[in-house]
Amino acid sequence: MIVNSRRALLLAGALLAGAVVLCVLLAIPATRDQIQNVDDAVRRLAVRVENRPTTVVAVAFSFAGGIWINWPIRIAALILLAVRRQFVQFTAFALAIVSSEILIGTLKAAYDRARPPGALISTSGPSFPSGHAIAGAVTAVGLVVVLMRPGPARWKWEFRAVVFTFFMALSRVYLRAHWLSDVVAGALLGGALALGWPALLQTLRHQPDTPPVPESVVEGSGNTPPR
Repeated sequence: MIVNSRRALLLAGALLAGAVVLCVLLAIPATRDQIQNVDDAVRRLAVRVENRPTTVVAVAFSFAGGIWINWPIRIAALILLAVRRQFVQFTAFALAIVSSEILIGTLKAAYDRARPPGALISTSGPSFPSGHAIAGAVTAVGLVVVLMRPGPARWKWEFRAVVFTFFMALSRVYLRAHWLSDVVAGALLGGALALGWPALLQTLRHQPDTPPVPESVVEGSGNTPPR
């Protein structure tokens, strides 16, 4: 799954550390006020730039990151991995999903942060962290890691997954469904879980790092290289 599991673990650790730092800053009254000032400024900007075409696009991105899209894709991916008998990938993706859902519920209950006022879509529950951002990152990034072999093609899909997560999270801020800090923390947590679990399982099983597939092989064969 991973070309360099040690490097992947370090990257996942860095993403997780960033999320932890933000969680700590929001838990301390003095620093929480500073973060809220930034969140308020971003919300005011979202109100100023609001327009119908952008709202339509934002709603579409928000829907794409919701449960009605995420869960069918997740279930289909898990079934595919089971059929392929790729049980390490199956376990890594399942653990990323389960741990992310636990974190979403636990952190929302712990912080009980109010949503921004004037949301353009219906919302429910506490604001921090963004469940859409966590789930979107886990699904988009996680699918690429567990379904595709390392190589140029996967790099392209990894980039697309990150871009989707960014715009989906940004849409939640534009729609005033979340504060900026909500989606930043959520995206960091989701990315850490999506990358960290595969790297950790690969390391624990003492599997050698997976060499990337040369682009010439992928293009020349016309088929997916053997696993």
